[in-house]
Amino acid sequence: MSALEQLGRHVAGSGRERLSETARELVALHLVDTVGAWIASTRTAEGASLLRFRAAMRARGQGAWALDLAIRCALARLSEIDDIHLPSMTTPGAIVIPGALTLAGALPGITAHDVIAAILAGTEAMTRLGRAVDGPAILYRGIWPTYFAAPFGIAAVAARLFKLGEEASAHALALALTLAAPAVGHHNAATTSRWFAVGNAAGNGLNAAVAAQQGFTCDRKLLEGRVLPDVLGVTPDLAALTDGLGERIALTEVSFKPWCAARQTMAATQALKDIVASGVAPAAIDAIAVSVPPPHLKMIDHGVVAGDRASHLTSLQYTMALAALAPEMAFDVQQTPPDLPLAVRGLMAKIRVEADERLLADYPMSWPARVRVAAGSARHERSVTHVPGDPPLAFDRATVGQKFLRFTQPVLGVEKAERILARCSDVLATGAFSQLVDEIEQACSVGSHSHAR
Repeated sequence: MSALEQLGRHVAGSGRERLSETARELVALHLVDTVGAWIASTRTAEGASLLRFRAAMRARGQGAWALDLAIRCALARLSEIDDIHLPSMTTPGAIVIPGALTLAGALPGITAHDVIAAILAGTEAMTRLGRAVDGPAILYRGIWPTYFAAPFGIAAVAARLFKLGEEASAHALALALTLAAPAVGHHNAATTSRWFAVGNAAGNGLNAAVAAQQGFTCDRKLLEGRVLPDVLGVTPDLAALTDGLGERIALTEVSFKPWCAARQTMAATQALKDIVASGVAPAAIDAIAVSVPPPHLKMIDHGVVAGDRASHLTSLQYTMALAALAPEMAFDVQQTPPDLPLAVRGLMAKIRVEADERLLADYPMSWPARVRVAAGSARHERSVTHVPGDPPLAFDRATVGQKFLRFTQPVLGVEKAERILARCSDVLATGAFSQLVDEIEQACSVGSHSHAR
């Protein structure tokens, strides 16, 4: 049996055994977190562009499930507050959860059990594929693991919700792989098409599952062949796709993000936050030396460019300076301030970043950093392996709810944000998926009109 056939069997049977309360609670928490990201993103320039694109397509009579699914996944992903699976370098929640909610709201006879099983199956598929292609390494070659794995994740979600059999599910996964693309290029633009592309990739996964449902077949030994090595220069680790299927839940390894930034910046930023909290005044800091895992260095060691959101999200100097001097700015999803405070620029100039091979001991399961601060004659050092939201420091229901409100209230106001939070928290008990999706759509419409940058 090929790797895709084994995974297809797992997808088709997801939820056949009684789901544990731990699994149900994890899905519930990540659902709330992802909906918050989806709504919060509508305040960004890119979010507004995505909503305008969908409106233009609908005006041409081209509205469909795939279009809604694509835009919703893109919105959640572009927020940069969505969840992340470090070992695979994929962000499954932003793809899998809007996809599952979209289909659940449109298909008859879908139960909460089906949705939970589909989210678990989609997360399993995305993260296993990301691990199989060594996402933490190929990202820095220009291959975006989430973009590559998005069709695969959605194909798994749709196959489970369509209740496809084992064979058809394997064909859906194989066809999704043939529709996957590796790269989108550098995303240094005010309204980068990167997010449009990842939404389109998710839509391709839905198309793959629909095609399999209608009898299309594909090479189920695709991963055992020469396609990935010859075309992408990637030799997949087949064991990563199949080992322990059904024995462990990938969602238990997925991290929540505590603020808006690239996850590669967060361990060092948390270390500086801890040093400042210990009593070191930011104004007294003379120099900061940061050690990071070597794969991260080039991505995060740079300044910022006005109007370029990505440069702010990925600049370690910027995220650390904000944490010390203007922590509330880290909760602005747009992240393109027209002018940086002089104190922030000054502290950024004092930060030097270096690679340290010793930080690779448990990489990519953890992404650690070490920070050394000189303040006059005093020296302070802090190492951080896990940031709040990582599985060892996992968010509970209260923390996820607080994060949801913090990011959605600027879009919706207090009353609407609390109402949608309550609906998200109850939907896996009530099964009212179409009502939840309708309410989120109304919220996103409000968000797009509130964008004024």
